[in-house]
Amino acid sequence: MILSRPLQDILSGCNEAPSLSPLSGLILKRLNMSPRALQKTCSLGSASRDPSPGLSEEAPVSSTSPFASANAQPTPLSSPLLVPRLKKDTEQQIVGDEDSAPDASDDLSPATNPIPPPTISLLSPRATQMEGCIRICEEKHRAKAKMELSLRQELQEKLVASVASRESEQLKRFEELMELKQRQEDQSMRDMMDRETQESIGRQEKLKEEHKNRIKILNLRLREAEQQRLREVEFERQRQVEGRERLRALNAIQEEILQLNQLLEPAAPTQSGPSPDLTSYSTRANQLCSQVSEVVRMTAEGEFPSVEDMTVAERALHEMRSLIRVMQEAAAQAQEKRKKEQEEEEKRRKMAMLQAQQEEQKKSAALSAKEKARKKGLQTKAEQSTLKWYRELQDSANQCAQSFEGLNNTKDIQTKKLRMELQKAATIPVSQISSISGSKLREIFDKIDKLLSGRSVVSGGKSVSTSQHPNGLDFVSYKLAEKFVKQGEEEVASHHEAAFPIAVVASGVWELHPKVGDLILAHLHKKCPYAVPHYPPMKDGTSVEEYQKILGYRVEDGGVEAQDSFLKRMSGMIRLYAAIIQLRWPYGSKQGPDPHGLNNGWRWLAQMLNMEPLADVTATLLFDFLEVCGNALMKQYQVQFWKLILLIQEEYLPRIEAVTSQGQAGSVTRLKQFLESSLRSRQIPPPKGQLSSHFWRS
Repeated sequence: MILSRPLQDILSGCNEAPSLSPLSGLILKRLNMSPRALQKTCSLGSASRDPSPGLSEEAPVSSTSPFASANAQPTPLSSPLLVPRLKKDTEQQIVGDEDSAPDASDDLSPATNPIPPPTISLLSPRATQMEGCIRICEEKHRAKAKMELSLRQELQEKLVASVASRESEQLKRFEELMELKQRQEDQSMRDMMDRETQESIGRQEKLKEEHKNRIKILNLRLREAEQQRLREVEFERQRQVEGRERLRALNAIQEEILQLNQLLEPAAPTQSGPSPDLTSYSTRANQLCSQVSEVVRMTAEGEFPSVEDMTVAERALHEMRSLIRVMQEAAAQAQEKRKKEQEEEEKRRKMAMLQAQQEEQKKSAALSAKEKARKKGLQTKAEQSTLKWYRELQDSANQCAQSFEGLNNTKDIQTKKLRMELQKAATIPVSQISSISGSKLREIFDKIDKLLSGRSVVSGGKSVSTSQHPNGLDFVSYKLAEKFVKQGEEEVASHHEAAFPIAVVASGVWELHPKVGDLILAHLHKKCPYAVPHYPPMKDGTSVEEYQKILGYRVEDGGVEAQDSFLKRMSGMIRLYAAIIQLRWPYGSKQGPDPHGLNNGWRWLAQMLNMEPLADVTATLLFDFLEVCGNALMKQYQVQFWKLILLIQEEYLPRIEAVTSQGQAGSVTRLKQFLESSLRSRQIPPPKGQLSSHFWRS
């Protein structure tokens, strides 16, 4: 801690042995100035003086020593009357003369005090005791003063430190403020210089741009002048070229018009008929030739024909071509008309002969059927040609099944997965067929067609194609045909209207992929032999259950299915077949023949009537077939169809009634009512569920 010099002197005086203060001279001076007080003090001291001879000597007090020794006699400064005043003067002197302590000490030094100290006598024991108390008190006051001085010193130091710190911070802020002002001034000066620099650069750039623009304008004018000169040169050259081209074109037009005029010369009459009159065409052609020749003559020597001249010549050429075209069309129309008349005459003659032959054949077939039914009775089995066709279809289906037997019996996991995906891709679209909308039906057909064509289709979120396996196409075709027949067996049996959307898709697939159509027939004949029609005989060694399966019954562990269920399934399949033979896919080419048309329905109906009726089965199938296909057969065969309906009512229906028991009369009654209603109104209504043109636009 750094102390001021007066404070250091005070502390050093406190740490040393007690001695008189340097201010004693001032005190003595003041005492000399007051002799009354000094005399009083001396008298008090002499009244209590000890008469001991050892202490009678005066102890001279030097004005240069601060305090007397502890064993010396007490001086008048130790008097109780002088102590408070001494302390007070000392404190005032210390407080008032902190900064001028060196000067005060110089003024109060002993050298400047010529007054000798007064003679102080020794005090009595009581006075000595009092002096001791006074000294103890002085020590206490001195300690207290020292403590207060230390506190004041610390306070002063803190105050000085605080003031110094504050002044230092203020000085720093002032310096920072001055630096900030200086930086701001420098920055403003730099900004001003930058602005002036930018302005000067801008002026220079502007001058440069103006100079460049003037240069560009001059260059553009020069280029435009050069281009104008080149254009004029090119225009003159082009005019020469175009003039020569127009001259050549004019000559070519005149040549072509003259050649076309020769085509309008009247031709000699032929044996096929008189030629059309071409006089008006020839007259107009001669006028056009004269017009073009006039244009050619008007062209001066060395000059080229103008655009107007070429327009006139081209218009004349165009009109001449139109004349030739109209003349040729008239001649062609006349020739075509004569040809069509001849063809129509030939066609009418052939159609008359064909209709006569068909009428004769149908009459003979109806008469032979009547005679055969009347004389010999009806057949119990199908004709040989029908049976041969039936066996060929079954053999083809069996061969197809054998071709993918390896795919069915494979143990490879990937091949099994492929088989399942192919089966799903083939059967799921058929299950989705409905009469909701034509667009949906077309999507299903396109998906089936893509699958059968070997292209990839998406099934169950996976892409699959028949080309992924060598026998994939046979497998898909077989499963697809099987699914179509199953839909007739189940869906059509429950909902008769469903026959038409399923049938139209099957017919479209049949037309594009004939193999699928043959497989559909094979599956249909296997599950419903009456669709051939064929009544399989019971062979030797065949069990009853096996024979019932051949007839189309379902034989399970619980036994043979009920007759109603059997008839319902047969009805559904016959309805599907009757719908297929009268429908054709509307978006097909329709150029070739129908893959399995109405003639097969007429064949089935005729062969059905040539066979002995079966109880309950024949009546049911005839009613279902005629209800679905009767309207189409009526429109196609007209009179012959009504003869066949009349034959059923008059001759075949009694045979059905003869083999029908009382419990099976429901199907016979429905057939009888249908025949009577149709013959009475001479009309068979369209079947329910038939697809209209509005359906295909939905």
